[in-house]
Amino acid sequence: MAFYKKIQQKINGKWYPQAVTAAGTMTTDEVAERLSEMSTLTPGDAYAVLKNLAHVLTEGMSAGRAVKLDGLGTFRYTCVARGEGVDSPEEVNPSQITGIHIRFTPERSYGAGRQCHRKLVDGSIQWIEWGGL
Repeated sequence: MAFYKKIQQKINGKWYPQAVTAAGTMTTDEVAERLSEMSTLTPGDAYAVLKNLAHVLTEGMSAGRAVKLDGLGTFRYTCVARGEGVDSPEEVNPSQITGIHIRFTPERSYGAGRQCHRKLVDGSIQWIEWGGL
């Protein structure tokens, strides 16, 4: 189940549902434990793999590659260039880059009628109004 709360937008005064993370963040230890229950890995082995995953992703993306994890999605760098730009392609240079973002695109599949399904989105998710503070 997932939780939502009711939020009034200042721009138009209308009310909308907004997703809420109510039960806290799932930790690396919890993910490792869950993975060990689903596989032949020990919790320690799963934890070690998860801890090293960030380093492997960084290596791949730093080499100019996107990193696709089957069943999960694709990670890639994008850059931010601020300022007014330049007048010709020859003037473009790395000093114009002022920030880096990591973009994640969940894996998707297509069903009947070319309907897109995201792998990380449970199609039968139940939304319940959050009663917390």
